[in-house]
Amino acid sequence: MSHSHHVGMSYVDHNNTMPPSQHHPMTSAPHSHGGGAGDMMMMPMTFYFGFKNVELLFSGLVINTAGEMAGAFVGVFLLAMFYEGLKIARESLLRKSQVSIRYNSMPVPGPNGTILMETHKTVGQQMLSFPHLLQTVLHIIQVVISYFLMLIFMTYNGYLCIAVAAGAGTGYFLFSWKKAVVVDITEHCH
Repeated sequence: MSHSHHVGMSYVDHNNTMPPSQHHPMTSAPHSHGGGAGDMMMMPMTFYFGFKNVELLFSGLVINTAGEMAGAFVGVFLLAMFYEGLKIARESLLRKSQVSIRYNSMPVPGPNGTILMETHKTVGQQMLSFPHLLQTVLHIIQVVISYFLMLIFMTYNGYLCIAVAAGAGTGYFLFSWKKAVVVDITEHCH
């Protein structure tokens, strides 16, 4: 396959673990989109297992050794675990911060044609309160972390993808087992 149309392009070697046809180009300065740092690496579009020239979220954070990849794996794993823990912590905090309680009763058909009254509890919270402000800040942190994890996965580096998935799974296993599951026995459409 000829790559003569890539004038001014060089190719990144991801630890020689990819077939030559899948090496990813780096644009030279005339094709760069800002930053002024010269060459800009293009994102790989296939999964690979390597540890040379792997950019992790920021241009200055480049993995070049097996030790750096191991450290990045642990860091990403912990970040994904933290993300899962944060989701559960926010749910728990929300349950604890509910302030207004309202009861609604509605008639439901009972056995032998009788009418039963079913009561539902509705809870809410005030917008201008410390718990809601804290929830908002934690939500922002959760969204930023979720985008970081998505971008890490989108490096298509197999090691980092495994770290994201394994960290999220471990975090869910550790933090979600206490999560209360409410089952409505009157619900007939599952």
